[in-house]
Amino acid sequence: MTPSLSASVLNAPHAPFVALGENFRLWLQGIDLTQSENGDNLALLRTLYAAGRQSLPFARLLEGHVDAIQILYRTLGQADRSHLDALLESEASLGVWNADLPGAPLSLINGTLSGGKAFASGAGILSHALVTLNAGDKDRVQLLLLDLTKVPPEIDTTWWNVIGMQASETHIVRWNGAISQSDWKVGEPGDYENEPWFSGGALRFVAVQAGAIAALFDGVRDHLVKTGRDQDIHQTDRLAELYACADISAALVRQTARCSEDTVETKLARVAHARTVVCDQAEHAILLAQQCVGVKSMFRDHPLSDIICNLMVYLRQPAPDAQKQKVGRAAAAGVIQPQL
Repeated sequence: MTPSLSASVLNAPHAPFVALGENFRLWLQGIDLTQSENGDNLALLRTLYAAGRQSLPFARLLEGHVDAIQILYRTLGQADRSHLDALLESEASLGVWNADLPGAPLSLINGTLSGGKAFASGAGILSHALVTLNAGDKDRVQLLLLDLTKVPPEIDTTWWNVIGMQASETHIVRWNGAISQSDWKVGEPGDYENEPWFSGGALRFVAVQAGAIAALFDGVRDHLVKTGRDQDIHQTDRLAELYACADISAALVRQTARCSEDTVETKLARVAHARTVVCDQAEHAILLAQQCVGVKSMFRDHPLSDIICNLMVYLRQPAPDAQKQKVGRAAAAGVIQPQL
């Protein structure tokens, strides 16, 4: 049974860390994240899909929480894993902050933490963040696990002025000389971008996107039924197309998840394919939803307005052209082939 989100999940004025962590725990009950490190656990993907169908901002934070946990289980020793288990039992909420702040990258020099991160989703509402030093230098990237209740960053909330995903609290964060602790470092330099986990884990956010496409279908169908337009020949044609977008996306995530015996090269090509196809389906679904509902879908108080705007922002993931090129090269080399 899919949990329902509490009204206080994203914007609780008091004790937001506890509220968010509690919801994460409820949504992930029964899922062994220690066994789904490569992002292909179908139960996990179905959970992320369901979350995306309910709320994209929450699903974004849930996916980041899962990403952080899987990285930590993969890199920590047994003793430190016990510490992580205790954190999760206390309903900690985690995220991964990798994108450096331009002009002021995060650095740890002489025992002090300075600089910042951009696109820090959950800033101000997460309890812990897994951050990177030397971001962009694959072999030198060092992970740090920060307790944000003990080393809270400065948060610039004016930067995230976008048309969607506002509730994800994605901000710029900065530290100015925080004194480092010996237990901050996680794993060894270069652990963060190890494959197939780094690129293959993208299937998690693809599942979230597929869930949001299903939410578009739900919203358009409900609108057509409510307004008595569900038998209009043009509208039923569009609704059939929208159903196809949702069904193709869900099927592709499911199919990709089930290819667990593929080689690393094949698996990563399949994930890249899922990324490009689901993004294309989502963009077509947004157009269909707007055509079905018309200008009403652009009014802020219409249920579809948030879904459309949130999805438009969430689709903008890094390096989309590179993913398509990866698929093309793999197809040319015979690494991936169509089959039934």
